[in-house]
Amino acid sequence: MATFAAVLTFIDDIERRLEVRPRHREYLQELLAAGRLHESGPFADDSGALIVYEADDENMARQLLAVDPYTEAGVIADASLHEWKILFSGSTAEKSPSVP
Repeated sequence: MATFAAVLTFIDDIERRLEVRPRHREYLQELLAAGRLHESGPFADDSGALIVYEADDENMARQLLAVDPYTEAGVIADASLHEWKILFSGSTAEKSPSVP
């Protein structure tokens, strides 16, 4: 299993993104339950987000991103995917209280 970081940039249409967000978050919950999501969350300036996947290979990580409701609805303006070698980790999978 490998770790992949997807760096996303959102389109400027916040109404559209808010419309799709419940499905996107439901999808992420499914990935978390399946052991495929390491962590995720929006950037503080709300310009995009980081999603960290656990996948067998890059093709699987790309597929996980491709079927995300945000991708399917076209609310991602740009996405880059990078295999990530975690050196240090102290994170928990708990949601930050500052994220609505």
